[in-house]
Amino acid sequence: MQLIDKESILAMTHLWEGERFPDGRPRVSDDILRRMKAISIEQAWGVLNGNNYKFQFAGDWMNLHPDRILVGRAVTCAFVPIRPDFNDAISAQGEKEGSVGGQNSWVIDTLVRDDVIVVDLFGKVKDGTFAGDNLGNSIYAKTGTGMVIDGGIRDLDGIYELPDFATFVRGVDPTGIANVTLTGINIPIRIAEATVLPGDVVLGRRGGVIFIPPHFAQQVVEQGEAVALRDRFGHQRLREGVYTPGEIDRKWSEESMQTLRNGGRIRSKNGRKERLVIADI
Repeated sequence: MQLIDKESILAMTHLWEGERFPDGRPRVSDDILRRMKAISIEQAWGVLNGNNYKFQFAGDWMNLHPDRILVGRAVTCAFVPIRPDFNDAISAQGEKEGSVGGQNSWVIDTLVRDDVIVVDLFGKVKDGTFAGDNLGNSIYAKTGTGMVIDGGIRDLDGIYELPDFATFVRGVDPTGIANVTLTGINIPIRIAEATVLPGDVVLGRRGGVIFIPPHFAQQVVEQGEAVALRDRFGHQRLREGVYTPGEIDRKWSEESMQTLRNGGRIRSKNGRKERLVIADI
C-alpha cells in the first residue's frame, strides 16, 4: 500500500500530454492558471459538459471570501470513518515513509506553490475539522491559493484573516479532527457530485467550485476568453439599443460576427463607420 502511487497517477491522467510533477501529477502551465482567473464557472462548465464531463461541479459551500477567486492544481486526499485495523496499517505506512504529525498534516507536507488541497471528508464537520489556523497558515505559506474541504474547519477567525486565500468548506466547529483515517493522497475522490483527480485545475468562484481535467484547461481558457469578448460586445450593443435581446440571445448572424471579428467596427445609420470601444480587447 502506498499513500502516493506514481504509476496510478500516470494511468488515471493518461490523456494529459504536458509537463508533470515528479510524483506524476499533471502540471498545467502557470500561464493557463493565470488566465483561468478570468473564466466563469459557466464558461468552464460549457466546455466540460459539451465533452460529456457532466460531474465536475460542486456547489452549496460555506465560502469565507466570495469576492476571491480560487485557481490552482488539485492535490487530492480522502478520509473514511476510523476502523482500528485499517488505521493501524495507515499509521505504520506513514511512519515507514517518514510522515510526521497527524494524517491531515501528511497531505499538507506535499503541497507546493499554486496547489489547491481538495479534501474528501464526506461532509463531516464536528470532529471533521481538517485545518485550524496553524495548518491553514501552513497551507497558505506553501500554496498561496486556498483550500476546498468537504468537511469542516476550526479557528475561523484565524483562517479568515489569511490574505488572498480562498476557503470553501461545509462548516465550522471548535472540535479537532478525530475518528477518521486517511485513505490516500492524490487519489480519485468525490466532492459532492464531482469526481476530482490529482492535477485537475480547481476554479472556485461565488457560485461554487468546478474541477477541470488538465487536458481541457487550455480549451476552457481559450473558449472562455472568446465567449467573454462576445458577451462584452453583446452587452454593450444591448445597452446602446443597437441589437434586440432576440438578436443577441441566439446564434449570431454573419453580420454580427463579422462586426466582432473586425474589432467592433460597425456602420452607423448615417453611413459612417464607428468603432466599438471595449476596454482590454
